Amino acid sequence: MMIDFALQAEREEGKNTADAIFEACKLRFRPILMTTMAALFGALPLALGTGTGSELRKPLGITIVGGLIVSQMLTLYTTPVVYLTFDRLRLRMQKRHDDVPRGTGFAPEGAD
Repeated sequence: MMIDFALQAEREEGKNTADAIFEACKLRFRPILMTTMAALFGALPLALGTGTGSELRKPLGITIVGGLIVSQMLTLYTTPVVYLTFDRLRLRMQKRHDDVPRGTGFAPEGAD
């Protein structure tokens, strides 16, 4: 969802990539956090439960809670970094394509 919001901000509002992903992160932080917290609170009884059969359910609950926490951190921190990295790579490749002289067989004839 962050990427969709960033692309929309770039296209419709004319923002640069860094500003677009920063705004997308601010707008999508709360919904992402709310969804993760709902799932996390739903899994807490499994992780913290005691009683008959808890030794079978507890590892599943701990795995769910740990996975949600790790995935939340990865989502919030790595998605913007990967988005910016791919945009820089795209710009670098576009510049390299534009630098190839015409008529050398490396660039299409109709390319600008």
